[in-house]
Amino acid sequence: MFKYESVPFSCVKWITREHAKVDRIACPWLIKNFVDKDAEFLFVQAHKVIQLAKEQNAIPFDVPNAELGHHGDECSFDAIIKKYHLDKKEPKLLDLAKIVRSADTPNRALTPQSEGLVAIATGFSLISKDDYDNMTKQCYVYDALLAYCKSDKKSTSSRH
Repeated sequence: MFKYESVPFSCVKWITREHAKVDRIACPWLIKNFVDKDAEFLFVQAHKVIQLAKEQNAIPFDVPNAELGHHGDECSFDAIIKKYHLDKKEPKLLDLAKIVRSADTPNRALTPQSEGLVAIATGFSLISKDDYDNMTKQCYVYDALLAYCKSDKKSTSSRH
């Protein structure tokens, strides 16, 4: 497994596969908001991620055999929350993680919001000029989902 050791967080590069939809967009949002506000992201061909991670001193995520990847039923979003103990900063990230995990793995029945997230993420990937444009557009979706997770969902879901 590719692991990185105490990389200083000053303009750290993070690297993943291109053509992002759910987890590879949710993770940059999570990193920028809770780990490293100055993070730089690289989206590259899948077969080049590990090689370029080493060359660029970048942290790989959402790729096979990466510390910040899928493990068991969990996705990369979960791995980042665990690695950096982000649930201590914001406990409702665990609710958001369940939505992301369900949208990014075969377990779509985990949350009712997940199918909608898949549709939205796919739509943004179709209308965006590249992964960077896609990431910028979708950040608002994750802001809104976290706000939803922080709210009293029972009272908001029954409004018409």
